[in-house]
This record gives sequence, structure tokens and C-alpha cells, in this order.
Amino acid sequence: MWRCWPDIVEPPAKKAKRKVKEHADSEADTPKTRGHDQETEDNAAAAVVPAPAPAQSQPPKPDFMMQQTMLRVKDPVRSLDFYTRILGMTLLQKFDFPAMRFSLFFLGYEDKKEIPSEVKEKTAWTFSRRATIELTHNWGSESDESQSYHNGNSDPRGFGHIGIAVPDVFAACKLFEEQGVTFVKKPDDGKMKGLAFIQDPDGYWIEILSPNNMVSITS
Repeated sequence: MWRCWPDIVEPPAKKAKRKVKEHADSEADTPKTRGHDQETEDNAAAAVVPAPAPAQSQPPKPDFMMQQTMLRVKDPVRSLDFYTRILGMTLLQKFDFPAMRFSLFFLGYEDKKEIPSEVKEKTAWTFSRRATIELTHNWGSESDESQSYHNGNSDPRGFGHIGIAVPDVFAACKLFEEQGVTFVKKPDDGKMKGLAFIQDPDGYWIEILSPNNMVSITS
């Protein structure tokens, strides 16, 4: 079966047999002594534990969900006005922590009529909503001129933005312009047409997108 191999290439099977024989001959010629180095090698070999097999990837948990994104804000009055009046969100619930001097405001795109009136039921309901915004206000920051928050889009970069889906990006941005909203990118700017970025009062970026437009933008 090895006739197809060139004469200068030793067939694998024959080569393997030769290696075994050479090793056996070498062992026969070597004195059977066990020095410190040999014992160390043997001990090291015995101590080697095979790496565990990689864990099987688990399917996503059906009861998991994206519930909130937290943003620290300097002035809750300005921030609440922006997220409710300009972006159309609903204030779902407010939590005050006097001992630690901060408040939390949860907002989302929910019908006010569905918000429970009983406090405990309302809390459970709030934390069962999907994709809410949690605004954190540390008391006194609104009057501290030196206080500001990093939006993550300049060095050192980190957090980027949140995204809001709208039916018509151009129509939404026209309303934003009329309200004096700060733009990072207008729909006609840059290479990605039909996509915009605005800023909230603390400078956080907000992507304004249309689901249908994203098909062509990402293609």
C-alpha cells in the first residue's frame, strides 16, 4: 500500500514501529536509577489534573428580562420634564431614602391607568415592567455648580447611550428641534441616514431610531 510514497519518505506505520524499537533499546541501556529530578517529574505528572470539560451553554431563561437602566441626574426637575414631556415617558414610581439622601425615579412607556394605587402592589408592578429608566438623584447635586456626570462618550469612554424607537425619526427630530433639544447627530448627518442622537439635560446620549429604518442602515 506504500508504493505511492516516494522512496525518501518513510511510511508512517514503519516509522512508528522504528520509534518504538529505538525507545525500547534506549530504556534497556539506561541504568534503572531514580534521582531527585526523576521523582520530581513523576510527582509533577501525578499532580496534573485534567481540565474540566467546558460547561454546556444554557438556553436563555424564559423568565429573565431587561428591567432597568440607571442614570444619575443632577437636577430631577429638569430630567423628569425631559423624559416625560419631551420623550413621552410616564413616571411609574418614586422612592425616597432620607437616611442616605437620595431618590429614585422609575419611568417607562406605560399607561398611567394601569399603575396600581396600593403601594406594595405598585412597587411589584413597577419592577415587573420591561426596559424602564431609573433616574438617581443625590440630594443637593442640583445646587452644586461643580457637580456633573460623565456620559461615557469622551475619554475615558464607557457607557454609550440608551435607545428610543419612534415611528418616524425625522418627524420626532422636528419636534425635538422645536423643544430646543441638543443634538449630537441629526437624521441627515453622517453616513447613517435616518438615525439621530440627542442629549438629555445631563448630557447622556439617546439614540432615536425607527425599527424599519434599521433594516437598511445595518445592511
